[in-house]
Amino acid sequence: MSKNSPTAAGQTRPATANKELVDAINQVFALFRRNYHNQYHKAFGDVEELNHVKRLWLEMLGRFSPLAILQGAKGVIENSEYLPTLHTMIHHCEQAQVGTAYPDPHTAYVEACRAPSPKAAFAWSHPLVYYTGKACDWYFLQSHSEAQAFPIFREKYAELCAKVRAGLILPPPQAAALVVLEGEPLAREVNLEKLAELRANLDL
Repeated sequence: MSKNSPTAAGQTRPATANKELVDAINQVFALFRRNYHNQYHKAFGDVEELNHVKRLWLEMLGRFSPLAILQGAKGVIENSEYLPTLHTMIHHCEQAQVGTAYPDPHTAYVEACRAPSPKAAFAWSHPLVYYTGKACDWYFLQSHSEAQAFPIFREKYAELCAKVRAGLILPPPQAAALVVLEGEPLAREVNLEKLAELRANLDL
């Protein structure tokens, strides 16, 4: 892939940013070539096919920062013996883009399911977990199996993560304050009158 590839039609990304992304994709494939040598050459033995795959990856990974793409590639290498699919690479880029301050989706799901009530008073690892659980409905998470609930939780978690990356600020959860209603104290004469009335009713 040429490092001077023109910006695709309709793309508004500045040329400098595009160059950085192209460089990141080239570095990713260089990392894969060194770490998955035999698999890499078997998959990308044809130069034309390799360039086609690089263009596809550039298009699909363009929403991530160059740093997240490189970190995603390193995450793949650390966790898999096999050359990744584009789907796997996207997953690792999402994790890198979100950052280590946020738990991964499954860890967040387990935390949401195990958190005691009142939910807002729990010491959450990140507000993202609380708001995702709230969006899913706490009862739904408790009453459905992981196979049913986790895919929905993961989808909503990814949506919130994207909004946070775009600048959304999630306030820390706050438990609703208990409202104590205090009636006005009864006057002494009224108290005595009520006490006398009670005695009369009880024949005391």
